[in-house]
Amino acid sequence: MNISAPALRALYTAVKTAFAEGRQTYTPKYERIATVVPSTTASEDYAWLGEFSRLREWIGDRQVNKMSLHSYTLKNRKFEGTEGIASEYIEDDTIGVLMPKFQDMGYAAATHPDELVFEALAKGDSSLCYDGQNFFDEEHPVGEGENETLVSNLQTGAGAAWFLLDTRRPLKPMIFQKRKDYVLTAKTDAGNSDRVFMADEYLYGVDARVNAGYAFWQQAFMSKADLTEANFNAGVEGMMSLKSDKGRPLGIDPDVLVVGPSNRSKAKALIEAMQKANGASNTNYQAVEVLVVPWLA
Repeated sequence: MNISAPALRALYTAVKTAFAEGRQTYTPKYERIATVVPSTTASEDYAWLGEFSRLREWIGDRQVNKMSLHSYTLKNRKFEGTEGIASEYIEDDTIGVLMPKFQDMGYAAATHPDELVFEALAKGDSSLCYDGQNFFDEEHPVGEGENETLVSNLQTGAGAAWFLLDTRRPLKPMIFQKRKDYVLTAKTDAGNSDRVFMADEYLYGVDARVNAGYAFWQQAFMSKADLTEANFNAGVEGMMSLKSDKGRPLGIDPDVLVVGPSNRSKAKALIEAMQKANGASNTNYQAVEVLVVPWLA
């Protein structure tokens, strides 16, 4: 095959098709726990995070809820992946053998948001959120003035981490910020490409500008203790008991249990078995959805 402009355009079409096919082979999990926030600048300011909304009985004039202004900014990060096709593959008309590679590139683009979001979740005990504490912390300040107390959403331990999340609200506990979606581009102009001249290969790359971060810590609980019935129940009860700065119940109700591979069997036995090992009824049967995430390995 002669390396001509029409041939390179046809090759680009084939590569894009393979890339799209690869993206479709993976079903992302991140949207189960993260709100996708479109971004229009280099970073986004989440200073409005703070008090949960609530209706009150209308007596007298309306009471305007003033947003608590916190300092939490999420800066977009740039990511890329690039592959080269040696000119011999084009000249010998053997590019078909390379298409699985570009399908794999599409698969990598599809899995990348999961990697970012669950990496952020795993690092939540050492990463700050809107109130200046780590997202998972034993000392979140709650209340106003003399009524301020310190509240925990972290259970310490030496085991693999597991997480309880309330994802029912429009704003989920995690944020996936998207400035530029994953796009495949090509650098294939044989007449003007330095890469073709110097290395005799044609480049194809995917890039994006995105990031993952944290919303309300009250909607999340992290434990590194053993995943037992007692620890699970304590986590659920602690989340459901949370109150706002004004002392009202927040109505938190966890609906997802996120675990890595090492806690998979424990989570399945705890939530998806109708009976316990001793034959007694399992009161936590289907209490939450179990989400097993390989990125937490």
